[in-house]
Parts: sequence; C-alpha cells; structure tokens
Amino acid sequence: MTTIQIPSLEKMPQAVEQFIAAMADRKVFAFYGKMGAGKTTFIKELCNALGTDDEVNSPTFAIVNEYATPQGPIFHFDFYRIKKEEEVYDIGYEDYVYSGNLCFMEWPELIEDMLPEDTVRVNIVENEDGTRTLTMDDPQ
Repeated sequence: MTTIQIPSLEKMPQAVEQFIAAMADRKVFAFYGKMGAGKTTFIKELCNALGTDDEVNSPTFAIVNEYATPQGPIFHFDFYRIKKEEEVYDIGYEDYVYSGNLCFMEWPELIEDMLPEDTVRVNIVENEDGTRTLTMDDPQ
C-alpha cells in the first residue's frame, strides 16, 4: 500500500508527483472517498500534471470527460448519478476502460462489479485537521 499525505492545497503538486511515480504502467484508477474528500481536486491536479491543457472538472452530468494529453487521452468518470448498470454500458464504458488509456473514476463503488480486475483502488480521507491521506494499491 502506498500512502501519500496531502497537508494542504498548496502541497498538492508534490502529492501528485508522488502519485505519478507510484502509478507504474497501470491505467485504471478508482477513487474512493466521501463527498468533499478531494477526489475531483486531486484528479484535476493529476490531469494537469500529466499534460492536459483542457479544463478539468467533474463529469457529474456527462458521466465521462475526455482530456487530451501528449501521451493520449485521459478518461475521467463520475458515477455519482448512476442509477443502474445499463447507463454505464450505454456510454461505452468498456470501450473507454479497455482502451489502454488512463481512466480515473469517481464513485466507483456504484459500479464495483464492473471494475476491471486490475483496477487500482485509491482512497482519499479527510483528516480531522483538514489534511488528506491518500492510499493506493501497490502493483501486483
């Protein structure tokens, strides 16, 4: 388990650098955390660090956003409003997830049974003092 401390928004770039170093060649990342834990904020900083010039925001209503980077597209999902699995298939979920491109998912617990076997689980917890602790699965 990799643990990254995020003491403040100002220190987010350093936390993202640590995360990128721990990503290895893995492609699908499921971000777990309570509302307000910082999932979207972290993913926004992560996408920017990976080279997108696109505006990164939560795809709450679109379900998936695509951001261009020099290494290829990044797909950012938000499953918060998903009511049934058919909605996920209707957006072409499998085409995105098995594309070989980076996929960052918010609220993956709503589609847990549909996650690829090699999905990296990332947890973000807001601590009592306002700092965040991020943990991610280590490579198998």
